[in-house]
Amino acid sequence: MQKKYQAKSIVISRKPGRSADGLKTAFIGLFDENNPHLKGRAPFEVVEIREIEKVRIHDLRNVSYYLLGNDIVINNLKEITISREGNVVTVSGDQELPEVQ
Repeated sequence: MQKKYQAKSIVISRKPGRSADGLKTAFIGLFDENNPHLKGRAPFEVVEIREIEKVRIHDLRNVSYYLLGNDIVINNLKEITISREGNVVTVSGDQELPEVQ
């Protein structure tokens, strides 16, 4: 499975799996603005992938992990690709990062 999406930001979360000690469901919300968690926005699309051990993040440099919600937020995206191999999901893509001054 591999699919490309156009989004400004994503939030990666997890949902419970079939059993309490088993694999989880990866929950990836796609948004059309940065930092949607600060405004309580709903995603325009949600990708749920069941029975996942881990999510790998490749080729993206500006990634934030929010301890209060256990979520990972990735902003300034042009596009992302979500792929699955076995019980591993890989998220990669292109970011348009602001210049550091």
